[in-house]
Formats: sequence, structure tokens, C-alpha cells
Amino acid sequence: MCEERDMRFTKMQGIGNDYVYVNCFEETVADPAAVARFVSDRHFGIGSDGLILIGPSGTADCRMDMYNMDGSRGVMCGNGVRCVGKYAYDHGLVPGDRRSLTVETLAGVKTIEFTVEEKNGRFTARLLTVDMGEARLTSELPEPINVDGRDYSFVGISVGNPHAVYFMDSIDDLRLDRIGPSFEMHPRFQPDRVNTEFIQLVDRNHIRMRVWERGSGETWACGTGATASAAAAILMGYTEDEVEVELRGGKLRIRLDRESGHLFMTGPAVEVFRGDIDIPENL
Repeated sequence: MCEERDMRFTKMQGIGNDYVYVNCFEETVADPAAVARFVSDRHFGIGSDGLILIGPSGTADCRMDMYNMDGSRGVMCGNGVRCVGKYAYDHGLVPGDRRSLTVETLAGVKTIEFTVEEKNGRFTARLLTVDMGEARLTSELPEPINVDGRDYSFVGISVGNPHAVYFMDSIDDLRLDRIGPSFEMHPRFQPDRVNTEFIQLVDRNHIRMRVWERGSGETWACGTGATASAAAAILMGYTEDEVEVELRGGKLRIRLDRESGHLFMTGPAVEVFRGDIDIPENL
């Protein structure tokens, strides 16, 4: 945090998955966990799914540090890293002739490719594709589980952070505000907890998804969750190698490259507004 306790920020969102971004090439955030809890509050703060710090890196063009709305540290965020890529290009952290960049995360260095468009006399990154790396199976295929007295089965997938993917006939009537915590906090996933995706198969190229993110609750989108869900659907033989994932906030396209084993996520990133906020002395 600045000595004056005044923090400049940029609000960004990727298909409704919104975070507060701070340029730590210029700013210092002394207690990011506390700041994340404060700015995420949609009544008394800015309102977001968490806080993402963009700073210098020794191995990439920039570094991304992510904090959930409850202050817990996140390993990786697919929608968040796309927004970091857009921020880095739009705000001149990389040269304007570049069409790709790298971002250091706790899940490794991610490469982002993007298209550029001219808007109001300036160039801006528009559609971004992230190399999400390989998915790793962390369960049986599938694994049975009992949650609150009901039997389910899930596919455990890690894409740098842990996911449990549940395939269901319909996801529209799920009361995630009631059942989400039981899935997140289930003893099977302790001590780290888990991100939980509920998937409805539409056809072999299209799935629908709702997500309960650890530390944040139900969000409108989750890029790593979409990647994990597509990977699970492909592994189970339910879909082709390229899948449209429809979330509450919009759509992402996930593609598996069989040769490398890497998954590629394509979607938009949007800057909502910029501002500054006074951070209370005693958070």
C-alpha cells in the first residue's frame, strides 16, 4: 500500500469473473490478503471476486499474484491471467508490436497470444488465448463420493489448482449457495479444499457449467474450471478435443492439443474502470 493509504486500481473482468488489479510496477500492497477482503466487498469496497497484483518477474514479462475474496492465496486464475495479459499490453508493460507475452504464476509461466484492435486511436488486446499446460488426473475415472448424504461421482483434475468435476443431467436448479460449501469443504479434499464444477453435456462440442470456487463461492466464470471441465469431458469420451464451455458470464473455448498434451483457453478480457481507493489503516 502507498504511504498515504491511497491505492490506484483497475477493475477488469473475464466473462463476469471480476477482479481488482493493482500495477505493482508502480504500487506496493503491504497486506494483500487484508486488501483482498476489503476491496472484494460489494457493499463497502469496490466489489470483486478477489485481488490480482501485477508485478515484475525474473522469468516472464510480468508476474501475477492472486488472492480470493476471503483473503486466501490462489494458485492460478484463467480469466484473471487473460486480464493480466490485456493489462500488460494495453498499459505498455510490453512493446506495442508484440502479439504474445508471458506471465509468471504459482502454477508456472503461462504464454498468452492475443489479437489487437484499434479503438479510439489506440491499440488494445482483444481476444486472448492462454496455454494452460497439461491437465493431471487426481482421482479415479470417475471417483464416487457422498456429499450431505447423497451419492455423486466426480473427476479430479489439476490444472495447477485442484478441481472436482461433476457431470449432471441439469445444472439450472442447483442451489449452490446451500450445497457449495459442502463440496468445497468435503474431507476428501482437505486440507487445501477444492474448486467444484457442475457440468451439463449439451453435445459433443458444447458443455454448460456452473462453478463454486474455493474462497469465493459461486462466480460467473472460472477459466481454470472451464479448462479442467473440458479436460474431464474429453477424458471421459463425452466430447471432441475442442469444446465450447458456456458459463453464467459468457463462453470460453478450450482446445486439447494431442501432440503436446496442452490445453488452450480462448476468451475475452475487459477493462471496466480505473480509480483509486483509500485503504483503512486497520483492516
